[in-house]
Amino acid sequence: MAVRLNITMGEDLFDRLKRATPPKRMSAFIAQAVKEKLRPGKAELDAAYRAASSETWRKRLAAEWRSTEIEEWPD
Repeated sequence: MAVRLNITMGEDLFDRLKRATPPKRMSAFIAQAVKEKLRPGKAELDAAYRAASSETWRKRLAAEWRSTEIEEWPD
């Protein structure tokens, strides 16, 4: 659900924003900029970790490095 908000910024910044965004796309531009600036939330991180854990190349790489996680080198 979208939420409307009222923000304040300097005129010079607003002029740059108007020049940088296509017509009718300013809200999307601001939303994307804020999203990129904020850290991901717990739900987003959990989803990313779950997705990464099912990737076969990551499992293969982890298996290759597993021998380095012991105190001694294998014989």
